[in-house]
Amino acid sequence: MKSIWKSEVELSKRSELKGSLQVENVVIGAGMAGVLIAWFLQKQGREVVVVDADEIGGGQTGNTTAKITSQHGLCYDKMINKIGKKQAYLYALANENAIHMFEKIIKEEKIECHFEKKPAYLYTVTDDNVAKLRKEMNAARMIGIDAVWIEGERISELPFKIKAAVGFPNQAQFHPLEFLKHLSNQLVVYEHTKVLSVKNKTVYMENAQIKACNIIFATHYPITNIPGFYFLRQHQERSYVVALSNQKSLNGMYYSIDEGGLSLRSAGDYLLLGGGGHRTGKCICRQKKGELLGYSFLKNKVKLYYPEAEIAYSWSAQDCMPHDDVPFIGRYSLFQKNRYVATGFKKWGMTSSMIAAEIISNQICKNRCEKNNIFSPQRLYFCAGIKNLLIDMWESVSGLTKGLVGPSQKRCTHLGCKLDWNPEESSWECSCHGSSYHKNGGLKDNPAKYNLKQKR
Repeated sequence: MKSIWKSEVELSKRSELKGSLQVENVVIGAGMAGVLIAWFLQKQGREVVVVDADEIGGGQTGNTTAKITSQHGLCYDKMINKIGKKQAYLYALANENAIHMFEKIIKEEKIECHFEKKPAYLYTVTDDNVAKLRKEMNAARMIGIDAVWIEGERISELPFKIKAAVGFPNQAQFHPLEFLKHLSNQLVVYEHTKVLSVKNKTVYMENAQIKACNIIFATHYPITNIPGFYFLRQHQERSYVVALSNQKSLNGMYYSIDEGGLSLRSAGDYLLLGGGGHRTGKCICRQKKGELLGYSFLKNKVKLYYPEAEIAYSWSAQDCMPHDDVPFIGRYSLFQKNRYVATGFKKWGMTSSMIAAEIISNQICKNRCEKNNIFSPQRLYFCAGIKNLLIDMWESVSGLTKGLVGPSQKRCTHLGCKLDWNPEESSWECSCHGSSYHKNGGLKDNPAKYNLKQKR
């Protein structure tokens, strides 16, 4: 299924890399993070090439809802309690700065990408969650974010009544592929160039190899397991979106804190409705309990709130969810000084991509690591993520041992976990680490690097 962004923009096709190449910096992944990192490096006079297994913006960037915001759900109150006020402040400051950087680049480069400044609202439709919203507002204000309390009846542009909302002014939305097209046209990018392994300072593909001083992994989910062990530090969730045609433009962007809530934003004459998400590979389990998920969930909401609307586009995306709710940005590991990583963006890939570009380009160009880098992959907020760590460990053990006895099962090419069928996407998914495959066995989402073996 194709997103509205991919349907509206055609990016220039790039050739596959063949043979050997030596370069100062290579970025693996041509999504928003990879392109921004490469663009920042090039702007500072560094030599850089980008390689991608698919096409520019062909992964999660082309499937985002493209909100540029520091409003990340119920995040700041929890962050202050778990990792401290100072770290929460640094997180908020980095995301607020990312919004300004997007606006600055768009103005300086004169990029036509439907960039609009709009407030972002966190809302609830239940009395039970009003107290949580107040805590989030107070936490946001405590660390310097302008957060406004809004009684539900003051928001009239939604088709349902809300109890309360917290508004973050001066946030933004845009067309991600229009933005990406402009920046990527200034870069050397090789498409359909799948990285299979990285050894020392050499990146190996099927028909090529690149020797580089610095290697940056911007592949959404890291494709190498050791060192770094990112497969033990995060899991993936799938989220769904539909675009409704001929809808009145919303004045704000909306994100629910309720179970089964909706995300909403406008995109021209379309209304983007998001929801029905689940842990990757757990769709069938939840549907057996009677829950509506994925497109079925959203279609039901459309019938309820927009009965006259027509679904013009529908698509889904994957989100990497780190145990402590903070992205991993910086040195890949303590043992490999020339490798860098950007992953674990939760559901907020736009601001996280800009943060990654600034941090990693500064580390490479200035040859130093920021002392107060809250996003450092070498951080240790163990207490903040212990619950999620235990859940993920159980999922991994369960996935590896399921189906060992009895009929043969489809197993992931990443680490061998059992795959489960997702009828909403018509795809095979791994609940351990989030790899997914098309119905025919072709690889859809990493960290796996290979297709499923086809039966002969």
